[in-house]
Amino acid sequence: MQILRILFFVHVKKMLYLCTPYPPGHVHMTYSFRTYYPYYKRNLKLAFPVMLTQFGAALVGLADSIMVGHYSTTDLAAVSFSNALFFTVMVFAMGALMGITPLVGHIHGRLEKIVADSEWPEGKSKDEEIAHKHDQISSCLTNGLVFTSLICIFSLVLLAPCIGWLDAFGQEPEVVVCARPYFTLIVLSIVPFLLFTFSKQFLEGLGNTTIAMIITVSCNLLNIFLNWIFIFGHWGFPAMGAEGAGWATLIARCLMPVCFLFAMLWKQEWRRYITTMHRNLITRREVEHLISIGLPIGLQSFAEAFLFTASFIIIGWISKEALAAHHIANQMADLTFMLALGIGSATTIRVSHQLGKGDLHAVRMAARASAHLCLLMNTIGAAIMIFGRKVIPYIFTDDPEVVPIASTLLIIAGTFQYADGLQCIGAAMLRGIQDVRIPMRIALFAYIGVALPLGLYLTFYYPLPFREGLGINTVGLGAEGMWIAFVVALAIPAILFHIRFHKRLKQLENRSETLLDTET
Repeated sequence: MQILRILFFVHVKKMLYLCTPYPPGHVHMTYSFRTYYPYYKRNLKLAFPVMLTQFGAALVGLADSIMVGHYSTTDLAAVSFSNALFFTVMVFAMGALMGITPLVGHIHGRLEKIVADSEWPEGKSKDEEIAHKHDQISSCLTNGLVFTSLICIFSLVLLAPCIGWLDAFGQEPEVVVCARPYFTLIVLSIVPFLLFTFSKQFLEGLGNTTIAMIITVSCNLLNIFLNWIFIFGHWGFPAMGAEGAGWATLIARCLMPVCFLFAMLWKQEWRRYITTMHRNLITRREVEHLISIGLPIGLQSFAEAFLFTASFIIIGWISKEALAAHHIANQMADLTFMLALGIGSATTIRVSHQLGKGDLHAVRMAARASAHLCLLMNTIGAAIMIFGRKVIPYIFTDDPEVVPIASTLLIIAGTFQYADGLQCIGAAMLRGIQDVRIPMRIALFAYIGVALPLGLYLTFYYPLPFREGLGINTVGLGAEGMWIAFVVALAIPAILFHIRFHKRLKQLENRSETLLDTET
């Protein structure tokens, strides 16, 4: 734990250093809260609805865990195991669809610049240029739906065979029996959910984050109500436990894309993109461009999701009590991570819009403001987990074997907040400037090349081969070892992503041109 404390303070010191307005070597300038305030305000205006959207999504998972946990520990372990497998694929798919936001955002930023330009050059029609930009956005919608369909097919091909192979992951037999119907239902829900995700990312590119918040919160409330009916057996329905939670999720997710379609048809500005879709051909070039941006983002998200999925499987080898405790700590970490995701989404929107306008100073300031906001959120989240560690586990379960393990894990999860949040913001900054390939490689190295081997060693083998020299009789730290590995591994991209963003932005400033101009 002494090593963990040293790593934590070194990491926070480095992050505070990277969150200065300009990188080392730049001419010194003084920036106060007043300087950053407009950027905080604009970022939060976009981030707050996304935070509620992401928080709402996490809240459904939390509600599932609380309700199923009070039904039985076996059902809680089954939901935890199923979600770990499912989210590995779903996070990849959602990450791939994130590529639509910077593409649409860059075009929209150019559109705003054209509309606001009072000195339009003679010989060029401003109205024609505006119409051309709208056509480009509509084309993103058309080809984006094709890309989303491909992602849906790919996801089903990966998930469907797992239904019959759940017992191959080394979990306890009663957990597998309970997990199979729940897992089947959430696999079916991935198609409507990805259609909703694409619609959400498209509107975020246009700078609107409110509609997704309204739809998500409404459908999540419906999901929780259906949980109460199906899990415990109310209104004449039988008590179904984990399977009931699966039915509630499927019904709520089917409604989400339908609500989004009505929302886009309701507003005239967005309706034009749907009504003009037939004029835009599905082109291989545009779909490939979406793949070139979306695939690295998806693989980056997959790497982190794979790490957490593997952690559920590995900790499941210890005991179902350890797995349930790990699930509790993970659920709490997810809640605060949703806030970071909200700030990250706002960062991608703001950076891509300002990049489209060619205002690189605003790009830097918006990115730095997001890092400051993330540090604040991380501090609050860490404090809640660390000081509430003896109370929080009882929200999920009263199992006397689960509570003490969960309490210990929450201490490490609190420390983990800084690395997790800042790597999320760093990745969002890079997405905004459409720099996705190198971050993908960093993520694969950190999450799979470092975290998994280190996690296995700390969980089962620490302090071998030095046990006798250290005078330690036990072998392995248990679930705590995996969480320590999380902190170490996520600190790597948290630092490198921010360094790379400064480097790439400096290159843009030196060249005085925008990156990856979509206008060809």
